[in-house]
Amino acid sequence: MPNKTFFKGIFLNLSIVLLLFSLSNCSKRKSGEQPVLDSAYVTQYMNSKPAFKDDLYWAMQFYKAREYKLGWFKDHEVVPEAEKMLQAVGKAEEEGLDPASYNIVDFKKLFKDLKGIKRDLDKRDALEQEIDAALSATYLNWASDYYRGLLEPREARKADWDVKRNRMKLDLALQTVLGEREDKLPFASFQPMLPQYANLKKALANYRQIKADGGWRKIPPGARLKVGQRSELVPLLRKRLSAFIARDSVSEQGVNNTFSKDLSVALKRFQDQNGLTANGVLTPETINFMNIPVEDRIRQVIINMERWRWIPQSFEPNYLIVNIPEYKLRVYENGKEKMGMKVIVGKELNSTPIFSDKMEHVVISPYWNIPPGILKEEIAPKAASNPGFLEAMDMEVITKDGGTVDPSTVDWSAAGTSGFQYIVRRKPGPKNDLGRVKFIFPNSMNIYLHDTPSTQLFSQSKRDFSHGCVRVEKPIELAAYLLRNAGWDRSKILDQVSTREEKYVPLKEKLPVYIVYFTAAADENGRVRFYDDVYEHDRKLKAMYFSKL
Repeated sequence: MPNKTFFKGIFLNLSIVLLLFSLSNCSKRKSGEQPVLDSAYVTQYMNSKPAFKDDLYWAMQFYKAREYKLGWFKDHEVVPEAEKMLQAVGKAEEEGLDPASYNIVDFKKLFKDLKGIKRDLDKRDALEQEIDAALSATYLNWASDYYRGLLEPREARKADWDVKRNRMKLDLALQTVLGEREDKLPFASFQPMLPQYANLKKALANYRQIKADGGWRKIPPGARLKVGQRSELVPLLRKRLSAFIARDSVSEQGVNNTFSKDLSVALKRFQDQNGLTANGVLTPETINFMNIPVEDRIRQVIINMERWRWIPQSFEPNYLIVNIPEYKLRVYENGKEKMGMKVIVGKELNSTPIFSDKMEHVVISPYWNIPPGILKEEIAPKAASNPGFLEAMDMEVITKDGGTVDPSTVDWSAAGTSGFQYIVRRKPGPKNDLGRVKFIFPNSMNIYLHDTPSTQLFSQSKRDFSHGCVRVEKPIELAAYLLRNAGWDRSKILDQVSTREEKYVPLKEKLPVYIVYFTAAADENGRVRFYDDVYEHDRKLKAMYFSKL
């Protein structure tokens, strides 16, 4: 019969086997399985640093969708996308952003510590969790500014911007970066969403190079040049023009000091592109424009890049856009420009608002309902003193039900107030301030596009003459295009105009309308055009934007 020593040996050996088996299983689990996070960990990490707090929502959405599995590790190795992301973030200055705002985590140290871990698997797992959360937080912190804008929507409205905002979902963008979903937008390559932004980014690089090279010399304020005149200013002018327009035979012809006809043509082109009086003459206006320091131009480019971040990441296939400082309207069909024309916008005291909506109707031979301010200040005093004034001006008074009212019976002292019970309007016809047609996209500000009898104003380089609405240069062409699928052509529209009877025609499909404010635009080579800050919105936006850098 075995003695006690025999049984003690068996139990001891069995215990050792069980212990080794347990350790081998534990080791196999820890070395093979990736650790996971939980909601408490993500919340605690995102709240641990002020720069990450605002992006807690996106971090939670990202990790919740993946059941809190790590996103930046595969088989305990950091995925290559991490390096690509950190390189993109490190180039934030190229976007007019501050790299220091995103250099929150010391990744070199974290990666070094991870590489140095050998057998302490618990420490390795904890470090992988920290690195994963840090990479996600860093991406979301950067992507929020890069894709959606440095300023919050509330701040953008303070900068007089109420266009439909970019609603990009950053958690989905992060999934695309990690190759977990496909997207038509270039999240994975960290590229700009819109070509207009990409072009301004090139312009920013160009102007920073000009600054690095010493900027540009100022042109003497009293300088004058005539075609055929020789002057030491000519090489300076030629060099300045080459920074704005194509480096072709016009801007690069020789090194002589003669102000040639070709150089005058180049100057005229430059003036036209930048909203100046285009006459090919070195005017005081042109000199002042050229002498704006390159540092100021850099800041102007940057804030316009910020405005593009606020725009939805892609426009609809068909839309209409008005850029106020450029005094220009463009219509896009299937993403390509279909037509363009000059516009007249509101004067500074009656500035045209910046917003977006959808066009629903074209009104042919419209009445013009006199706005309260104009009625009170301009119309009522004359109507009160002269009973025949309204008839002479082709105007009439009606009730809100449409009944005609004798102007002599109206108490004009209440005109323009909420107590005024009538509508004063100008009849359709050649005297009508809205011209032959108007374009309605219903909005609380009562802003719309319309024709005008004052067509001579379109010849001006600066066209801020209206009371807030936008006057268009080619209203009949625009109406014919918009109503092309509703049975109306140019001839039919003009026939309706001749009746002097108002006609509402609905669009077959509502058309998105964007009224925007960009004071800088660039082509695909980064050659930039600047427009006058007609409402001084740039000044306000610069103060807000650069205070955050």
